[in-house]
Amino acid sequence: MSGQATTGNRAEAGWRVLRGLVSPKILGIIGLLAVVCLYTALASDNFLKVGNLENIVHRTALFGILSIGVAFVIITGGIDLSIGSVVCLVGVLLPWLLVQHGWSVPAGVGFVLSLGAGIGLVHGLLVTKLGLQPFVVTLCGLLIYRGVARGLTQDQSQGFGTAYKGLRSLATNRFPIFGEGGFELPATTLIFLVIAVLAAVFLNRTVWGRYLLALGRNEQAARYSGIDTGRMKLLAYVISSTLAALGGMLFVLDINAAQPSDFGNFYELYAIAAAVLGGCSLRGGEGSILGLLVGSALMVVLNNMINLAHPQYQNVEFAIIGGVILAGVIADELVRRAARRRPAA
Repeated sequence: MSGQATTGNRAEAGWRVLRGLVSPKILGIIGLLAVVCLYTALASDNFLKVGNLENIVHRTALFGILSIGVAFVIITGGIDLSIGSVVCLVGVLLPWLLVQHGWSVPAGVGFVLSLGAGIGLVHGLLVTKLGLQPFVVTLCGLLIYRGVARGLTQDQSQGFGTAYKGLRSLATNRFPIFGEGGFELPATTLIFLVIAVLAAVFLNRTVWGRYLLALGRNEQAARYSGIDTGRMKLLAYVISSTLAALGGMLFVLDINAAQPSDFGNFYELYAIAAAVLGGCSLRGGEGSILGLLVGSALMVVLNNMINLAHPQYQNVEFAIIGGVILAGVIADELVRRAARRRPAA
Protein backbone atom coordinates (compact mmCIF):
# COMPACT_ATOMS: atom_id res chain seq x y z
CA MET A 1 0.00 0.00 0.00
CA SER A 2 2.77 2.38 0.94
CA GLY A 3 4.57 1.47 -2.29
CA GLN A 4 1.50 2.49 -4.31
CA ALA A 5 1.28 5.73 -2.36
CA THR A 6 4.96 6.43 -3.02
CA THR A 7 4.48 5.78 -6.73
CA GLY A 8 1.45 8.06 -6.75
CA ASN A 9 3.37 10.79 -4.97
CA ARG A 10 6.22 10.52 -7.44
CA ALA A 11 3.81 10.72 -10.37
CA GLU A 12 2.11 13.75 -8.85
CA ALA A 13 5.47 15.41 -8.21
CA GLY A 14 6.56 14.70 -11.77
CA TRP A 15 3.34 16.20 -13.10
CA ARG A 16 3.88 19.33 -10.99
CA VAL A 17 7.40 19.69 -12.39
CA LEU A 18 6.07 19.26 -15.95
CA ARG A 19 3.41 21.91 -15.38
CA GLY A 20 6.08 24.22 -14.02
CA LEU A 21 8.22 23.80 -17.12
CA VAL A 22 5.45 23.71 -19.74
CA SER A 23 2.37 25.94 -19.57
CA PRO A 24 -1.10 24.54 -20.36
CA LYS A 25 -1.10 26.61 -23.55
CA ILE A 26 2.08 24.91 -24.78
CA LEU A 27 0.77 21.48 -23.78
CA GLY A 28 -2.32 22.24 -25.84
CA ILE A 29 -0.30 23.17 -28.92
CA ILE A 30 1.84 20.04 -28.50
CA GLY A 31 -1.37 18.02 -28.46
CA LEU A 32 -2.59 19.79 -31.60
CA LEU A 33 0.73 19.09 -33.34
CA ALA A 34 0.41 15.41 -32.42
CA VAL A 35 -3.13 15.27 -33.81
CA VAL A 36 -2.09 16.93 -37.11
CA CYS A 37 0.88 14.55 -37.45
CA LEU A 38 -1.31 11.52 -36.78
CA TYR A 39 -3.94 12.66 -39.27
CA THR A 40 -1.35 13.36 -41.99
CA ALA A 41 0.35 10.01 -41.39
CA LEU A 42 -2.99 8.22 -41.83
CA ALA A 43 -3.94 10.30 -44.87
CA SER A 44 -0.62 9.95 -46.73
CA ASP A 45 1.95 7.17 -46.78
CA ASN A 46 4.63 9.70 -47.69
CA PHE A 47 4.45 11.60 -44.40
CA LEU A 48 6.58 9.17 -42.37
CA LYS A 49 9.18 8.67 -45.08
CA VAL A 50 12.67 9.65 -43.94
CA GLY A 51 13.13 12.30 -46.63
CA ASN A 52 9.86 14.02 -45.73
CA LEU A 53 10.63 14.00 -42.01
CA GLU A 54 14.08 15.44 -42.67
CA ASN A 55 12.49 18.20 -44.74
CA ILE A 56 10.01 18.99 -41.95
CA VAL A 57 12.79 19.26 -39.38
CA HIS A 58 14.85 21.38 -41.78
CA ARG A 59 11.99 23.80 -42.56
CA THR A 60 11.03 24.01 -38.90
CA ALA A 61 14.56 25.16 -38.08
CA LEU A 62 14.57 27.82 -40.81
CA PHE A 63 11.20 29.29 -39.85
CA GLY A 64 11.99 28.79 -36.18
CA ILE A 65 14.94 31.18 -36.47
CA LEU A 66 12.62 33.85 -37.88
CA SER A 67 10.04 33.13 -35.17
CA ILE A 68 12.53 33.56 -32.33
CA GLY A 69 13.47 36.96 -33.72
CA VAL A 70 9.92 38.26 -34.06
CA ALA A 71 9.02 36.84 -30.64
CA PHE A 72 11.37 39.29 -28.92
CA VAL A 73 9.52 42.18 -30.57
CA ILE A 74 6.09 40.71 -29.79
CA ILE A 75 7.09 40.25 -26.15
CA THR A 76 7.65 44.01 -25.91
CA GLY A 77 4.17 44.62 -27.32
CA GLY A 78 5.43 45.49 -30.82
CA ILE A 79 5.29 43.80 -34.21
CA ASP A 80 7.72 43.30 -37.12
CA LEU A 81 6.14 43.01 -40.55
CA SER A 82 9.40 43.48 -42.45
CA ILE A 83 10.84 40.00 -41.82
CA GLY A 84 9.99 38.57 -45.24
CA SER A 85 11.49 41.55 -47.04
CA VAL A 86 14.67 41.39 -44.93
CA VAL A 87 14.91 37.71 -45.88
CA CYS A 88 14.53 38.77 -49.53
CA LEU A 89 17.09 41.59 -49.33
CA VAL A 90 19.73 39.40 -47.69
CA GLY A 91 18.84 36.42 -49.89
CA VAL A 92 19.54 38.30 -53.13
CA LEU A 93 22.30 40.52 -51.75
CA LEU A 94 24.61 37.75 -50.56
CA PRO A 95 25.00 35.95 -53.93
CA TRP A 96 24.96 39.33 -55.70
CA LEU A 97 27.96 40.48 -53.66
CA LEU A 98 29.86 37.19 -53.82
CA VAL A 99 29.23 36.16 -57.42
CA GLN A 100 28.61 39.42 -59.24
CA HIS A 101 31.05 41.64 -57.34
CA GLY A 102 33.68 39.20 -56.11
CA TRP A 103 33.44 39.89 -52.38
CA SER A 104 35.09 37.41 -50.04
CA VAL A 105 32.85 35.10 -48.02
CA PRO A 106 33.67 36.68 -44.62
CA ALA A 107 33.06 40.17 -46.02
CA GLY A 108 29.78 39.20 -47.68
CA VAL A 109 28.41 37.29 -44.70
CA GLY A 110 29.54 39.96 -42.27
CA PHE A 111 27.97 42.69 -44.37
CA VAL A 112 24.52 41.10 -44.71
CA LEU A 113 24.33 40.22 -41.01
CA SER A 114 25.44 43.74 -40.09
CA LEU A 115 22.84 45.09 -42.51
CA GLY A 116 20.18 43.10 -40.67
CA ALA A 117 21.31 44.50 -37.32
CA GLY A 118 21.36 48.01 -38.81
CA ILE A 119 17.80 47.62 -40.09
CA GLY A 120 16.67 46.59 -36.62
CA LEU A 121 18.49 49.56 -35.11
CA VAL A 122 16.69 51.96 -37.47
CA HIS A 123 13.33 50.37 -36.66
CA GLY A 124 14.02 50.64 -32.94
CA LEU A 125 15.08 54.28 -33.16
CA LEU A 126 12.00 55.24 -35.16
CA VAL A 127 9.77 53.53 -32.60
CA THR A 128 11.51 54.77 -29.46
CA LYS A 129 12.85 58.20 -30.42
CA LEU A 130 10.12 59.43 -32.78
CA GLY A 131 7.29 57.48 -31.18
CA LEU A 132 6.12 55.94 -34.46
CA GLN A 133 3.89 52.88 -34.37
CA PRO A 134 5.79 49.59 -34.94
CA PHE A 135 3.11 48.53 -37.43
CA VAL A 136 3.74 51.58 -39.62
CA VAL A 137 7.54 51.45 -39.34
CA THR A 138 7.87 47.77 -40.23
CA LEU A 139 5.15 47.91 -42.90
CA CYS A 140 7.16 50.64 -44.64
CA GLY A 141 10.24 48.46 -44.20
CA LEU A 142 8.41 45.58 -45.86
CA LEU A 143 7.94 47.73 -48.97
CA ILE A 144 11.32 49.49 -48.93
CA TYR A 145 13.61 46.46 -48.54
CA ARG A 146 11.93 44.44 -51.27
CA GLY A 147 12.02 47.46 -53.55
CA VAL A 148 15.74 47.91 -52.85
CA ALA A 149 16.38 44.22 -53.54
CA ARG A 150 14.57 44.41 -56.87
CA GLY A 151 16.31 47.64 -57.83
CA LEU A 152 19.86 46.48 -57.00
CA THR A 153 19.50 43.27 -58.98
CA GLN A 154 17.34 44.68 -61.78
CA ASP A 155 14.75 42.13 -60.66
CA GLN A 156 17.00 39.28 -61.80
CA SER A 157 17.26 35.98 -59.91
CA GLN A 158 20.48 35.58 -57.92
CA GLY A 159 22.29 32.36 -57.04
CA PHE A 160 25.67 30.73 -56.37
CA GLY A 161 25.71 28.29 -59.27
CA THR A 162 28.13 25.45 -58.53
CA ALA A 163 30.46 27.60 -56.43
CA TYR A 164 30.66 28.25 -52.67
CA LYS A 165 29.88 24.66 -51.69
CA GLY A 166 31.61 25.14 -48.34
CA LEU A 167 29.40 28.09 -47.47
CA ARG A 168 26.28 26.36 -48.73
CA SER A 169 27.02 23.39 -46.50
CA LEU A 170 25.79 25.52 -43.56
CA ALA A 171 22.28 24.97 -44.90
CA THR A 172 22.59 21.76 -46.93
CA ASN A 173 24.69 19.43 -44.78
CA ARG A 174 23.08 16.42 -43.12
CA PHE A 175 24.49 14.45 -40.17
CA PRO A 176 23.55 10.74 -39.95
CA ILE A 177 22.26 9.85 -36.49
CA PHE A 178 20.87 6.37 -37.14
CA GLY A 179 23.54 4.97 -39.43
CA GLU A 180 23.62 4.82 -43.20
CA GLY A 181 20.22 5.12 -44.83
CA GLY A 182 18.60 6.32 -41.62
CA PHE A 183 17.42 9.73 -40.51
CA GLU A 184 19.93 12.54 -41.06
CA LEU A 185 19.87 15.68 -38.94
CA PRO A 186 19.99 18.88 -41.05
CA ALA A 187 22.77 21.32 -40.19
CA THR A 188 20.17 24.09 -39.95
CA THR A 189 18.59 22.27 -37.00
CA LEU A 190 21.84 22.49 -35.06
CA ILE A 191 22.06 26.22 -35.78
CA PHE A 192 18.46 26.67 -34.68
CA LEU A 193 18.96 24.71 -31.47
CA VAL A 194 22.00 26.80 -30.54
CA ILE A 195 20.01 30.01 -31.14
CA ALA A 196 17.02 28.62 -29.23
CA VAL A 197 19.12 27.70 -26.18
CA LEU A 198 20.81 31.11 -26.16
CA ALA A 199 17.44 32.84 -26.54
CA ALA A 200 15.90 30.78 -23.73
CA VAL A 201 18.78 31.55 -21.39
CA PHE A 202 18.64 35.24 -22.29
CA LEU A 203 14.87 35.48 -21.83
CA ASN A 204 14.53 33.41 -18.67
CA ARG A 205 17.88 33.62 -16.88
CA THR A 206 19.13 37.17 -17.40
CA VAL A 207 18.00 40.51 -16.06
CA TRP A 208 17.54 41.82 -19.61
CA GLY A 209 15.09 39.05 -20.40
CA ARG A 210 13.08 39.91 -17.31
CA TYR A 211 13.17 43.56 -18.36
CA LEU A 212 11.70 42.64 -21.77
CA LEU A 213 8.87 40.66 -20.18
CA ALA A 214 8.17 43.43 -17.67
CA LEU A 215 8.13 45.99 -20.49
CA GLY A 216 5.56 43.97 -22.40
CA ARG A 217 3.31 43.51 -19.37
CA ASN A 218 3.24 47.16 -18.35
CA GLU A 219 5.55 49.65 -20.04
CA GLN A 220 4.73 52.52 -17.70
CA ALA A 221 5.33 50.46 -14.58
CA ALA A 222 8.59 49.14 -16.06
CA ARG A 223 9.74 52.70 -16.76
CA TYR A 224 8.87 53.84 -13.23
CA SER A 225 10.84 50.91 -11.82
CA GLY A 226 14.00 52.19 -13.50
CA ILE A 227 14.07 50.05 -16.65
CA ASP A 228 15.36 51.81 -19.76
CA THR A 229 12.38 50.74 -21.88
CA GLY A 230 13.66 52.51 -24.99
CA ARG A 231 16.92 50.59 -24.93
CA MET A 232 15.11 47.28 -24.40
CA LYS A 233 12.82 47.93 -27.37
CA LEU A 234 15.85 48.82 -29.45
CA LEU A 235 17.46 45.52 -28.48
CA ALA A 236 14.33 43.57 -29.43
CA TYR A 237 14.19 45.05 -32.94
CA VAL A 238 17.92 44.48 -33.50
CA ILE A 239 17.54 40.81 -32.50
CA SER A 240 14.51 40.39 -34.79
CA SER A 241 16.14 41.85 -37.91
CA THR A 242 19.50 40.14 -37.27
CA LEU A 243 17.84 36.73 -37.05
CA ALA A 244 15.77 37.57 -40.13
CA ALA A 245 19.04 38.31 -41.96
CA LEU A 246 20.52 35.01 -40.74
CA GLY A 247 17.37 33.21 -41.87
CA GLY A 248 17.52 34.87 -45.28
CA MET A 249 21.13 33.78 -45.68
CA LEU A 250 20.30 30.17 -44.78
CA PHE A 251 17.26 30.11 -47.07
CA VAL A 252 19.24 31.21 -50.10
CA LEU A 253 22.15 28.90 -49.27
CA ASP A 254 19.64 26.05 -49.10
CA ILE A 255 17.80 26.56 -52.39
CA ASN A 256 20.69 28.29 -54.25
CA ALA A 257 18.41 30.84 -55.91
CA ALA A 258 16.50 33.95 -54.92
CA GLN A 259 14.03 35.83 -57.09
CA PRO A 260 13.60 39.38 -55.70
CA SER A 261 9.93 39.58 -56.64
CA ASP A 262 8.79 36.69 -54.44
CA PHE A 263 11.66 35.37 -52.30
CA GLY A 264 10.57 35.48 -48.66
CA ASN A 265 6.99 36.46 -49.50
CA PHE A 266 4.69 36.17 -46.45
CA TYR A 267 7.47 34.68 -44.30
CA GLU A 268 6.57 37.23 -41.65
CA LEU A 269 3.13 35.60 -41.44
CA TYR A 270 4.66 32.18 -40.79
CA ALA A 271 6.92 33.66 -38.11
CA ILE A 272 4.16 35.62 -36.39
CA ALA A 273 1.73 32.70 -36.56
CA ALA A 274 4.32 30.34 -35.06
CA ALA A 275 5.02 32.85 -32.27
CA VAL A 276 1.33 33.30 -31.48
CA LEU A 277 0.69 29.57 -31.55
CA GLY A 278 3.75 29.03 -29.37
CA GLY A 279 2.42 31.14 -26.53
CA CYS A 280 3.46 34.71 -27.40
CA SER A 281 0.70 37.17 -26.61
CA LEU A 282 0.26 39.94 -29.17
CA ARG A 283 -0.40 42.21 -26.18
CA GLY A 284 3.17 41.59 -25.03
CA GLY A 285 4.77 40.33 -21.83
CA GLU A 286 4.49 36.62 -22.56
CA GLY A 287 6.56 34.17 -24.59
CA SER A 288 8.31 30.81 -24.54
CA ILE A 289 11.15 29.54 -26.72
CA LEU A 290 9.89 25.95 -26.38
CA GLY A 291 6.49 27.15 -27.52
CA LEU A 292 8.09 28.81 -30.55
CA LEU A 293 9.72 25.52 -31.53
CA VAL A 294 6.37 23.71 -31.34
CA GLY A 295 4.54 26.54 -33.11
CA SER A 296 7.06 26.56 -35.95
CA ALA A 297 6.78 22.79 -36.31
CA LEU A 298 2.98 23.02 -36.41
CA MET A 299 3.05 25.61 -39.21
CA VAL A 300 5.43 23.46 -41.27
CA VAL A 301 3.43 20.28 -40.66
CA LEU A 302 0.18 22.04 -41.62
CA ASN A 303 1.78 23.07 -44.90
CA ASN A 304 3.08 19.53 -45.38
CA MET A 305 -0.38 18.12 -44.64
CA ILE A 306 -1.94 20.29 -47.34
CA ASN A 307 0.70 19.28 -49.91
CA LEU A 308 0.50 15.56 -49.18
CA ALA A 309 -3.07 14.88 -48.10
CA HIS A 310 -5.05 17.69 -49.72
CA PRO A 311 -3.08 19.13 -52.67
CA GLN A 312 -6.33 20.49 -54.13
CA TYR A 313 -6.39 23.00 -51.25
CA GLN A 314 -2.90 24.46 -51.81
CA ASN A 315 -4.44 27.73 -52.98
CA VAL A 316 -6.03 28.32 -49.56
CA GLU A 317 -2.80 27.91 -47.57
CA PHE A 318 -2.72 31.57 -46.57
CA ALA A 319 -6.36 31.41 -45.51
CA ILE A 320 -5.35 28.64 -43.13
CA ILE A 321 -2.45 30.74 -41.78
CA GLY A 322 -4.80 33.67 -41.26
CA GLY A 323 -7.28 31.44 -39.46
CA VAL A 324 -4.51 30.09 -37.24
CA ILE A 325 -3.40 33.60 -36.22
CA LEU A 326 -7.01 34.65 -35.56
CA ALA A 327 -7.64 31.52 -33.49
CA GLY A 328 -4.51 32.22 -31.44
CA VAL A 329 -5.56 35.82 -30.77
CA ILE A 330 -9.08 34.73 -29.78
CA ALA A 331 -7.72 32.06 -27.45
CA ASP A 332 -5.36 34.59 -25.85
CA GLU A 333 -8.22 37.02 -25.24
CA LEU A 334 -10.44 34.30 -23.74
CA VAL A 335 -7.64 33.18 -21.42
CA ARG A 336 -7.06 36.75 -20.26
CA ARG A 337 -10.75 37.28 -19.58
CA ALA A 338 -10.93 34.05 -17.61
CA ALA A 339 -7.86 35.09 -15.61
CA ARG A 340 -9.47 38.45 -14.78
CA ARG A 341 -12.69 36.80 -13.60
CA ARG A 342 -10.94 34.23 -11.42
CA PRO A 343 -9.61 36.63 -8.73
CA ALA A 344 -12.97 38.42 -8.61
CA ALA A 345 -14.73 35.11 -8.03
